[in-house]
Amino acid sequence: QVQLVESGGGLVQAGGSLRLSCAASGRTFGDYAMGWFRQTPGKEREFVAIITSSGRDTTYAATVKGRFTISRKNVVNTYLQMNSLKPEDTAVYFCAATPIGGGPTNARWYTYWGQGTQVTVSS
Repeated sequence: QVQLVESGGGLVQAGGSLRLSCAASGRTFGDYAMGWFRQTPGKEREFVAIITSSGRDTTYAATVKGRFTISRKNVVNTYLQMNSLKPEDTAVYFCAATPIGGGPTNARWYTYWGQGTQVTVSS
């Protein structure tokens, strides 16, 4: 069974940092692009960051660019380093994988999803 499992969420004060991790099991994702998305109640899931299958290219949402960094260590682990957190970053964060190596920003192209991890930023 293929699984993506996120960890590292929690409660942090504004200006603080968190590092989210995504661990894959059941298969490796070396040929997949990986993405992070987030969702708040009543809103659609939104793109945060993606990293291509090669790991050489990354793309960020304008709202997080310069504060968040996506990386992948090997074929099973992907990370999201979040710095200078703001209350508006509060959401459930999801890790996802797509066979489209270039890493689309639209969630519809992502095949595998984790269960999500809650990030809460207090003011």
